[in-house]
Amino acid sequence: MASEESFVVLVHHKGSVNRKTRSGVKFTDKNPLCIVVTSTTSYDDLVSAVLMKLGVDGAKRVKKFFYRIPVTVLQNTVKYDCFTINNDVDLQVMFLCRRQFPEVRTPELLAWLVDVVSSSGGSNRNTNTLANPAGSSSRPAVASSSIPVYEPVVQHVASPSFAVDLNGTEDDEVVERENLPNALVGVAPVGVGDGFLVDEEDDDVEPDMIDDDSADDIGATGPALEVGGSSSGTQQYPPHFSSLDLDAMRHEGVLGHAVGFRARDAEGTTGLTEFQVGQQFQDKDEALLSVKTYSIRRGVQYKVVESDHRRYVGKCSEFGNGCTWLIRLSLRKRKGIWEVKRYNGPHTCLATSISSDHRSLDYHVISAFIMPMVRADASVSIKVLLNATAAHFGFRPTYRRVWMAKQKSIALIYGDWDESYNDLPRWVLGVQMTMPGSVVVLKTSPVRVGGQVDESQAYFHRLFWTFPPCIEAFRHCKPLVSIDGTHLYGKYGGTLLIAIAQDGNSNILPVALALVESENVESWTFFLSHLRQHVTPQPGLLVISDRHNGIKAALEAPDGGWLPPSAYRAFCIRHVAANFALTFKGKDARRLLVNAAYAKTEVEFDYWFDILRSEDPAMCEWANRIDYSLWTQHRDEGRRFGHMTTNISECVNSILKGVRNLPVASLVKATYGRWWTKL
Repeated sequence: MASEESFVVLVHHKGSVNRKTRSGVKFTDKNPLCIVVTSTTSYDDLVSAVLMKLGVDGAKRVKKFFYRIPVTVLQNTVKYDCFTINNDVDLQVMFLCRRQFPEVRTPELLAWLVDVVSSSGGSNRNTNTLANPAGSSSRPAVASSSIPVYEPVVQHVASPSFAVDLNGTEDDEVVERENLPNALVGVAPVGVGDGFLVDEEDDDVEPDMIDDDSADDIGATGPALEVGGSSSGTQQYPPHFSSLDLDAMRHEGVLGHAVGFRARDAEGTTGLTEFQVGQQFQDKDEALLSVKTYSIRRGVQYKVVESDHRRYVGKCSEFGNGCTWLIRLSLRKRKGIWEVKRYNGPHTCLATSISSDHRSLDYHVISAFIMPMVRADASVSIKVLLNATAAHFGFRPTYRRVWMAKQKSIALIYGDWDESYNDLPRWVLGVQMTMPGSVVVLKTSPVRVGGQVDESQAYFHRLFWTFPPCIEAFRHCKPLVSIDGTHLYGKYGGTLLIAIAQDGNSNILPVALALVESENVESWTFFLSHLRQHVTPQPGLLVISDRHNGIKAALEAPDGGWLPPSAYRAFCIRHVAANFALTFKGKDARRLLVNAAYAKTEVEFDYWFDILRSEDPAMCEWANRIDYSLWTQHRDEGRRFGHMTTNISECVNSILKGVRNLPVASLVKATYGRWWTKL
């Protein structure tokens, strides 16, 4: 039993990485350490074991490990690449590869050792405390402040039509629109081998939309998405990856679909063993998945000769040129199962070329593999899924194909994307019947067929909702509300608008949400008008927001109810400082502006403003173009209660983490559960 749980890892600590060998990557150190580990060994445990065995604990630290990862196994030949290990989750990749590639029993690592640096900047040779390794999972995750913002090309949410289950009301809109998805905003596929190189970027943001589910892939020259990452380079993966449960790959599937290649294969031999005549599968999907997996794991190609609802025949691509591999499967009607009727194997051909991709590794196969990960965390990024897929199969699919696989997995777990819009009106009625006092406003747009309105269908347009406890609780909160918008990353994109309040004990309270097409004048007017009418009718209310033109127009509307003295507006100083930094470079100038904004007295404000003026008079001229009551604390007349930013809105965004990737009905339903379980 111990031999199954424990194994040896060779840890090189000298030399370098040689990429120009027949087997790919090779470490040049000739005297590696032998470290015994188990599948429960943590990153910090491995670091401590290496340092103690070398006798340099306290003098050196491990900045990172390089893992000689097997990516292709063809008969007796193994090809290796280089994978960076920074934390516990990265270490799980090594354990996973060892299970999936039983031919490679002894993993090899290269430890990058650096001196322990004291706070004075010199090497610390006397301390007994090991500094946190770069990228260690013990480091707190810090959200990037440079998240890109996408402006959809199409103004309306590109949603499918759904049957109208609600009676027509005055909220229905008549707007002619097209059923089109948002414009493509994607990440170009990484070149061959790039997936295992050190990547200092944080990839926590997914594109709004990648269009249809066709089999065509985006070429390597596609548009690149620029994502801001940590300059320290200590956080390679999004924070939510650190809580990913890789053991979920062993769990059973849903809806009768295969989910993960260990669901029916506890030994991890899927694709490594030959088929047998009489071998049975539950359905055609499972049979095809097995054939494709076999082809991928063997590194060979096959072509489909015949495929219908009763039979499936595949032959090796080199059939007739020295290879006789063939498989024939058919449906047994009485039992409703698929069975191997004929099998000529194994392959007698050899892979003639090495490619980073495999034709059989389509999004259906990838979806089956990543489904447990998506079920564990729907917000898991495409980059994480892509790297996990590459590590498992030894081939690197395109970004778009993994995106399509994730959408399929989400649809299987949470329901069909299009059908979700049909479910939404039913949920609206259910909430209003079972939770009296709930406010749900659903706006639709008509479907036009040949110039005529189809009364039986409608397009989803916007949705506003809030619950009775939110309305009641706001009466006892500070008379201020923070509003913000966050982008949705599902199939049809869109934006989620949020209004947040805070009570006297600094407890955060979400009071209302809206699902809209994007941040514009009409969508903000829709949200703020219903917020004012149903949730925040109190006089003298303060609204804190960024400087978005849509918010400005909605708050300044004569009939909106947001004009003084009924309500007042204030800017988030973080957004003001960000706008300021676009014109005036340098951290010192930005710091002076923020200090002036936080000043509680006019004397203190003048002190910081005079310093800013001495730096550059143009800076003060820029700031003077904004009314002091909108961005300074000493002119807020006490309405801000010390709230200078919209950070409370960002806190709620973290609570809603993951739901922004879900179909619309699941997203709306999830807000109910997240609020009552997290707040």
